[in-house]
Amino acid sequence: MIVTLMNLLRACWRPSSNQHARAGSDVAGRQDGLLWYKDTGQHVNGEFSMAVVQANNLLEDQCQIESGPLSFLDSGPYGTFVGVYDGHGGPETACYINDHLFHHLKRFASEQNSMSADVLKKAYEATEDGFFSVVTKQWPVKPQIAAVGSCCLVGVICGGILYVANVGDSRVVLGRHVKATGEVLAVQLSAEHNVSIESVRKELQSMHPEDRQIVVLKHNVWRVKGLIQVCRSIGDAYLKRSEFNREPLYAKFRLREPFHKPILSSEPSISVQPLQPHDQFLIFASDGLWEHLTNQEAVDIVHSSPRNGSARRLIKAALQEAAKKREMRYSDLKKIDRGVRRHFHDDITVIVVFLDSSLVSRASTYRGPSVSLRGGGVNLRSNTLAPYASQM
Repeated sequence: MIVTLMNLLRACWRPSSNQHARAGSDVAGRQDGLLWYKDTGQHVNGEFSMAVVQANNLLEDQCQIESGPLSFLDSGPYGTFVGVYDGHGGPETACYINDHLFHHLKRFASEQNSMSADVLKKAYEATEDGFFSVVTKQWPVKPQIAAVGSCCLVGVICGGILYVANVGDSRVVLGRHVKATGEVLAVQLSAEHNVSIESVRKELQSMHPEDRQIVVLKHNVWRVKGLIQVCRSIGDAYLKRSEFNREPLYAKFRLREPFHKPILSSEPSISVQPLQPHDQFLIFASDGLWEHLTNQEAVDIVHSSPRNGSARRLIKAALQEAAKKREMRYSDLKKIDRGVRRHFHDDITVIVVFLDSSLVSRASTYRGPSVSLRGGGVNLRSNTLAPYASQM
C-alpha cells in the first residue's frame, strides 16, 4: 500500500507533465529558485501564461492547462481546460486531482458527446470517490492522509462557452473591456466557499442547525469546527466520514463527538456563460494571490503590460505586497527558503488565459493547437513523505 502513496507523491514532483520536453526548455517551463514559470504559450482559444511560487516545504499547489481534445472522440468537443488545485495538509490530494480530474472529464464528455455542467459535476464526483479509495487503502499505514485535502478550481472554454466549477477559495476573474470608457473591469466568476464570508457561514449553519459549534472563531479566524477555513473541498475525509475521524488520526484533527452526516462537501459551484467579444482574459489563481491583490489590481496589471510573462508579473506584485506588509524589501523576501517562506506568503499559482474572440467563437469541433502542461516546483527525493502539519 505504501507503494501507491509513493507513486502519488512522485507525480507531484515532476517539473512538467510534458514528457517530450527537454529539461529546462521553455516548452516545459523554467525554474528560478522557488519560482516556476511558463511566460507564454498557445492554446485553442488564444495565448496563456503560467507561474507558480513555492512557500511551503512541500509545494501544495498544483495546476494544469490542457488544450485540444476534451474527450476521447475524434468528433470532439475541443477546447481549453484550466485547473488550479490548492492543497492543504499535504500535497497528495492536489496531486491526485492533477492526475485524474481531466481524465474523468474527458470520459464523461465522451459519454455525452458534448461539454456541460453535468460533465464537470460528474468529473468532480469521480475524482472525490477515487481519492477516498486511496485514503481507505492507506488508512492502516498512513492515517494522516485522511486530513489532506484540496481546493479545486476548473475552467473549460468550449464552443464559445465558459464553464467554471469550484470548491474552496481559489478564484477566477475576467478582464472585460468597456467600450464607452476604454477601461478593463474585473468581474469575479467563481463562487468561494470560505467561512470568513458571512453568507457562507450562514449557509453552513443552516445545513447543520443542530450543531452550534459548526463554525468557530479561533485566533480571530473563522473555521469549520475550529479546524479548516473552507467548507467545500476534495479529500478531507476526516470531516466527511466519521470512520476516518478516530485514532490513529492525530488528536488535533479528531472531533470530540461523532458526526452522522458529512461536515464538508465536495459538490462544486458551477456557472455557465457565453464569452463575449469584449471579454479579454481570465486570471485563474489560488488564494495566495488574492490575499495580496484585489481583483481590479490584478486585472490592471495584466491589461497594462505585455502578455508575455503576465502570470509571473502578478506573482511578483503579490510578493512585493507581502514584503511591504512585513516591512521588508522584496529582494530580501526572495532569499528566504521554502518552509520559512510560508510565514510570509502562501504557495501561489496563477494561470492567465487570453481570449482571442475570433478563436473563442469557433465551434467546439475546431481542433487548434494541442498543449498539456503542469506547473512545477522544487523536486524532492523520491523517498520523502509529506508531513501532515498545516491546514488552511
